[in-house]
Amino acid sequence: MDFTPGEEQSAVRELAARIFTDLATHERLRAAGTGTDAGLWKALCAAGLPAAVEETGLLGLVLLLEEQGRVTAQVPLAVTCAYGILAVARHGTGAQRARLLPGLRDGTTVVTGAFPAPGTVTARDGAPDGPPGAEPGGPPGGEPDGPPAYALLDGAVPWVPWLGDATHVLVPDREHALWLVRVEDAAGTEPVELTAPWSAGRLVLEGTPGERLGGPGAYADVLAAARTAFAGLQAGVCAGSLARAVEHTSVREQFGRPLSTHQAVQLRAADAYMDTEAIRVTAYEAAWRFDEGLAASGAALTAAWWASEAGKRVVHAGQHLHGGTGADLDHPVHRHFLWGRQLDAYLGCGTELLAELGDLLAEAEGDPS
Repeated sequence: MDFTPGEEQSAVRELAARIFTDLATHERLRAAGTGTDAGLWKALCAAGLPAAVEETGLLGLVLLLEEQGRVTAQVPLAVTCAYGILAVARHGTGAQRARLLPGLRDGTTVVTGAFPAPGTVTARDGAPDGPPGAEPGGPPGGEPDGPPAYALLDGAVPWVPWLGDATHVLVPDREHALWLVRVEDAAGTEPVELTAPWSAGRLVLEGTPGERLGGPGAYADVLAAARTAFAGLQAGVCAGSLARAVEHTSVREQFGRPLSTHQAVQLRAADAYMDTEAIRVTAYEAAWRFDEGLAASGAALTAAWWASEAGKRVVHAGQHLHGGTGADLDHPVHRHFLWGRQLDAYLGCGTELLAELGDLLAEAEGDPS
């Protein structure tokens, strides 16, 4: 088991760090509001970073998202790569890959996901022709290299991250089949205000055509990848929050000496550092297992639990260590607090994740194979 990034993965991470540092400034983040920083997204795609995920794998994506999280950059990188590039590359037919991947690589196609499945979407026969350029017809659950299948979808998803920037949504139905839906075909979308300034929205489907992506097992695979990716994003958010706290306490003085020399501050920062490293290493392990073709659902749940439970502790500590400054809604550290809490909500509360992990472990123990 070796989580050490390869040469290509390290190069991609270093390039991402330079781009994010140069362009994801506090002033640009304020100007972006809840939308995507179009200039930053264009720069990332022009540098080939989303496209590189096809070669660097999920671990490469986790490294990219760490760098995004450090500065809370307003770009739909996590959703486009987890629900788009990786999902289509691993589970799409040859025709789907040829049609969808070029736009995902250059950023003109943005995919998000209605995950985890809320159990509110149903698929019914209707055999629509599918999106422009798609192969018509095709049996449900077709072979991996066969023609795609289509259905009509009904239901509503309360909130989908980055929906305001998306061209497509990957939607799981009640049976955990995956359907790719064009946002313009949806019955309706409504902006939803979240804790973090993401361009989220409510998705309404009423006889909306959906294109099948993958067969049995695709849902679990995409869900594990997404949980791992967002855990990596949380690791970056926490690292950025802690870095700001360290910088602040090193220069801010109290009773004639820097705050960082006080034992209580040191212990609080040390706890936050250990939590951040736990999020990072569990995300790396889950990504490594995923890329190696090993069972990754349990590791992804573990990473998600650490990201949810420890993540909120870290961003609370980061804000608290700033003292009164941390209460300033315009201070950069407040963005880390908002992102950390939003990722906690998106990944799911700790008890839910532990219950799911327990069920998974019990199922594996009872399986004689």
